[in-house]
Amino acid sequence: MASTQANGITIEYETFGERTASPLLLVMGLGAQMLGWDEGFCTMLAEEGHLVIRYDNRDTGLSTKFEDTGAMNMADATAARAQGKPIVPPYRLRDMAADGMGLLDALGIDRAHIAGASMGGMIVQEMAIGWPQRVLSMTSIMSTTGHPALPQAAPEVGAVLTRAPAASREEAIEASVASNRVIGSPGYPADEAELRERAARTYDRAFYPQGMARHLVAITASGNRRKALAGVTAPTLVIHGAADPLIPVEGGRDTAASIPGAELLIFEGMGHGLPEQLWPEIVGSISRHTSRAALAH
Repeated sequence: MASTQANGITIEYETFGERTASPLLLVMGLGAQMLGWDEGFCTMLAEEGHLVIRYDNRDTGLSTKFEDTGAMNMADATAARAQGKPIVPPYRLRDMAADGMGLLDALGIDRAHIAGASMGGMIVQEMAIGWPQRVLSMTSIMSTTGHPALPQAAPEVGAVLTRAPAASREEAIEASVASNRVIGSPGYPADEAELRERAARTYDRAFYPQGMARHLVAITASGNRRKALAGVTAPTLVIHGAADPLIPVEGGRDTAASIPGAELLIFEGMGHGLPEQLWPEIVGSISRHTSRAALAH
């Protein structure tokens, strides 16, 4: 892993594959470190001919933390939005998209394929909207347009996001396993020992729950992208799980319907995550998509 200065902050990143291969920027979701893109998944993508770049978003992992902005109150932000009042966040999703573009600048990459999961999908949508000349293709995974009329997460799922931060390493590991039980893939159950090992590795690398609250406010403040997505010209693949309880599948359907020519791929039994059993199909779909897009250019 390495770090660089980009968009005025420090970004921690890692690459897989040959430096001359076709660049593919991976953007992870809410409060999640780059480790959310499993090393095995990244290696599979690299073996398909990509220079895979994964990185820590701002306020996660080893990238810059926005501690000077103070704690954020998600309840107040949600209430303000419902009342039509302005929300003044420390940053928005567009700022996080600029971080990714800045990372590409630092790596000397003019154009890249981009793929994002969950909030990362929202961020790559912002990239495709704001930097169309730099996007070879986009893959939006288990994400949404932000349209307020779409189905939302069930209360028990929302509770996973808003629970009090863990007070110890063991508590953090238990919370991670419990979260997977709620939002994971019912058709592809994960091995609990593996979940615990991954949660421990994530905690030991960087435990920073404060960033998640600011991410939530950034999502709320960024609003609805549906209208802007109609102008996206990048070839787009939308991937979603039919059993996603956090961002229901309607979010993926709406994303695909909002972007001209977008391809929609729905996996039965997949929840809010990338189950290892589906990696070959997901990696294959992304790679076919990037190959077609490269030929079009």
